Amino acid sequence: MIDRRVFLKSAALSSLLTVAPDAFHQSDALAQTENPAEKPTLPPAIADLKSRKEEAHPISPAERGARQQRARELMSDYKIDAVLMVGGTSLRYFIGIGWGNSERFSGFVLPRKGDAFCISPAFEEERLREQMKLFPDGDRVRILIWQEDEDPYPLLARGLRDAGFATGMIGIEERTSFVFVDGVAKASPAYTLTSATPVTAGCRSIKSEHELALMKLANEITLTAYEAAWKSIHDGVTTHELRDLVMRAYAQQGFPQGEASVQTGEFTAQPHGSIQPQVIREGAIVMIDDGCLVEGYQADITRTLVLGKPTDKMKAVFEVVHKAQAMALGAARPGVECQSIDAAARKVIDDAGFGPGYAHFTHRVGHGIGMDMHEWPYLVKGNRQKTAARMTFSDEPGIYLRGEFGVRLEDDMHITENGAELFTPQSPSLDDPFGQA
Repeated sequence: MIDRRVFLKSAALSSLLTVAPDAFHQSDALAQTENPAEKPTLPPAIADLKSRKEEAHPISPAERGARQQRARELMSDYKIDAVLMVGGTSLRYFIGIGWGNSERFSGFVLPRKGDAFCISPAFEEERLREQMKLFPDGDRVRILIWQEDEDPYPLLARGLRDAGFATGMIGIEERTSFVFVDGVAKASPAYTLTSATPVTAGCRSIKSEHELALMKLANEITLTAYEAAWKSIHDGVTTHELRDLVMRAYAQQGFPQGEASVQTGEFTAQPHGSIQPQVIREGAIVMIDDGCLVEGYQADITRTLVLGKPTDKMKAVFEVVHKAQAMALGAARPGVECQSIDAAARKVIDDAGFGPGYAHFTHRVGHGIGMDMHEWPYLVKGNRQKTAARMTFSDEPGIYLRGEFGVRLEDDMHITENGAELFTPQSPSLDDPFGQA
């Protein structure tokens, strides 16, 4: 899954603060910076936010060790003898190490039995060994190195033979580049390559209580940031300025990593918006999307709101979407097909005259979420995979009226033993988006 999060910075906020200087004051956090005069002051609603950083407890090495054990159990179930991972989310999930991918082959191999091993360029060995100290049983992980003028791909077969696998099935993590897969296939003809997704998704899609707690915190931080930023704007603010306020509200709560996307007016009828410059005006629909990152775990929330008074048509569309979101939540429980949750929301929208199918509700109702914003499973027609307790999804129906406006409501939910619960309360209305439903 692709990690969409980046820490966004923009000078556009300065112009917002210039518009209404009497509405803002210097925060304690900014006052402690090296050059506070160079930093724009924060609106009161953001400056008053408290850090919640101490509530976020990192995933422990013991937890990562348990994940590897679960992966080995799934490897046995699916007749996979080893899993190859390159840099990316699955690598961080299993060993807590993040490294970037380049044209040089580096990989981590988890055999079904025996010790794990790494393949690394020789000049990276010292840096890798330093990081491996954080890994469960990291001192037992072999590092097979190759020099710049050597072919690295035969090292995979060598490592597997040392682990007792002269032949067998190698699972390839799905984000591995083709050039690496091709190199492995040519250098290791005794092995059959297959997808490792049954193993990686099998582990990552079922969240632990610790993971659920981190996701709950990420969702709460995100919604609080949206509310504080929304309270800080006025007619004439640009969408970029509102986005930057959201980013500052994340940081003020102790979590500067994340993303915020803001659209207004007719551009809200495009589910992922537009790159066109946009100015927020009284009475126009505004859509805020995405979320912050807490110890590697994502939030994904959308709020649709109006600065001032919404029209009757806007309110009517909002009510349909609100009902559709509630119906999807009500349909979610262990053991149901993913497609049935999408169907529950889609029926509400179709029955209200905004169908059929994808006519105005143009996307699936939800996606899995965790360390990646979009991950397995997906709540979409045709997906007959059944849900299970502690799976986590977005619940995000929408109605998009081209040339007018769009309404989407998105909260993240987790499957419980008997049903499903949202991490954050539904938005009750366009003009009171952060009240308690």
